[in-house]
Amino acid sequence: MHHTAHLDQEPPDSRQFEIAVRRLANALSYGQESSPFLGAGIEYVQSRPYQSGDPVKFIDWRVTARTGRFHVKEYESPKQMPVYLLVDTSASMCISSQPLSKYGWAVQIAGGLALAAVDHMNPVGLMSVGDRDLHHTPTLSRSTVMQWMHQLRRYRLVEGTTLGQRVRELLPRVEQRCLFVVLSDLHDPDGIPAIKLMAQNHDCAVLHFEDPAERGRTGGGIYRAIEAETGREFVAHGRSRWFGEEETHQLARAGVDYLRLRTDQAVLSKLQYFFKHRGAARRASA
Repeated sequence: MHHTAHLDQEPPDSRQFEIAVRRLANALSYGQESSPFLGAGIEYVQSRPYQSGDPVKFIDWRVTARTGRFHVKEYESPKQMPVYLLVDTSASMCISSQPLSKYGWAVQIAGGLALAAVDHMNPVGLMSVGDRDLHHTPTLSRSTVMQWMHQLRRYRLVEGTTLGQRVRELLPRVEQRCLFVVLSDLHDPDGIPAIKLMAQNHDCAVLHFEDPAERGRTGGGIYRAIEAETGREFVAHGRSRWFGEEETHQLARAGVDYLRLRTDQAVLSKLQYFFKHRGAARRASA
């Protein structure tokens, strides 16, 4: 199948945009007994002898085997971890073969995640990883978050990608452990190294947006093209990929949770599963 790429021309209607964002927020929050954004906020403190009524799932089997007596693990109270959304506003995010571009999906999902996080009392911050100067420190205000989303709703088609640069600039300013959520098509060559650096001291999740045309469905054959942000010329073919298994493995080895989202497929169920189960995995491993 041949996909024709086009540029988004107008930002989405403000009312429809807000409806879409709020629906996403409700869907991401529904059924969550605790915040899916807690990440590694629950920390092991010590083990103590088992007492009647203690949950069996908290038994520390290693200490129990060593001492011959049942012990259970004790944890710190859940910490409400600040959430930083790093949204890619670069030009390639707006080039699309689908009715809704990578950028359109990224902004809607960022809004849904932001409102869901605030509803669970996780402060939310926002930073553009394109050329525009957009950086907001974490807040618990829903109205403020929606103002940010409306700022993002209006895009520009001339921005370069600055994912790696912005991550390296932001990290020294963040004083406590955060959950960083990167929403990007990962076209920046320095993006993966910067994300791996970020994961050394923070909880990280990457939502990787991909247009089907980027999977080689561009009509086949060898072609010459220009990268949207950098102006770099390159030669590719019908099976070329922007982001491969090696990069995915690099993120996994660094402890980064990764989800690929294609713009021609439903995303809600994937997002729900991703955040529900990454949160469960973090709590189980704490």
